[in-house]
Amino acid sequence: MERILIVEDEVKLADAIAEGLRQSGFEAAVAWSGEQAMKHLATNQADVILLDLMLPRLSGLEIVRELRRGGTKTPVLILTSRGDVDDRVRGLDAGADDYLVKPFAFPELLARLRALKRRTVMDAPVLLQVADLTMDLKAHVTTRAGSVLDLTAREFELLEYLMANRGTLVSREMIVRDVWKAPMRYSTLDNVIDVHIARIRRKVDDPFPAKLLHTIRGVGFVLRQAQED
Repeated sequence: MERILIVEDEVKLADAIAEGLRQSGFEAAVAWSGEQAMKHLATNQADVILLDLMLPRLSGLEIVRELRRGGTKTPVLILTSRGDVDDRVRGLDAGADDYLVKPFAFPELLARLRALKRRTVMDAPVLLQVADLTMDLKAHVTTRAGSVLDLTAREFELLEYLMANRGTLVSREMIVRDVWKAPMRYSTLDNVIDVHIARIRRKVDDPFPAKLLHTIRGVGFVLRQAQED
C-alpha cells in the first residue's frame, strides 16, 4: 500500500484528500504545517508527498529544498492555488516532481499519483552501495570488499531497506511496517528483528575493520560509513 503524506494547512481540504486517498487504497497521513511534515518524515517513510506551497513559517518551497539537500528522493507533488507559470517553475526548480493547481478534480490527483509511481519504478536503482558494501537488486547479489555475502531472503530484504535508507535512523516501527508488513509492533517481533540484525552484522561487519551497521539503543538502527558517525 502506497503511503502518502499530505502537507496542507487547510484542515478540511487535507482531511478530504486523506479520506479520498484511503478510499482509493492508499495509506494517508496529514501534517498541517511544514514543521509537522519534517518531524513526520524524520521517523516515517512516504512514497509520495502532497505539499501545499503556501504554508505558514516553513513554506512548501523551503521544505522541498531542504529534502533535496538532505538527499531525500521521495516524489513531491505540489498543491497550490498559485497557477501562474513563474510559480510552477519555482516549484519544479526547487525539486518538486509535479504541480497541481487548486481547485482540482480528485480523479486528476489520482492520475498524477499513478504517473509519479510509473516514473519512480522506471527510475528505481538496481544497485545500492554504502562504502564497500554493494547490493545488486537485479542479480540479487550482495558483496563487501568484493566478497559475496551469503544472505537469506529476509536478511537481503532487511539489508536492502537499511541500504536504501543509508545514513538515516531506521526505527523498529519502520521495519515492522515496511519489511515485515505487520500491522503493529510487539515484543516477540522485536526479538525476531534483533536476531536478523545480529546475523546481518556477523556477515556484513564482523569480518571487516570498518563497521557500517550501528544500533541506536532503544530507538533503532542506521547503516552508514565510518566518516558519517
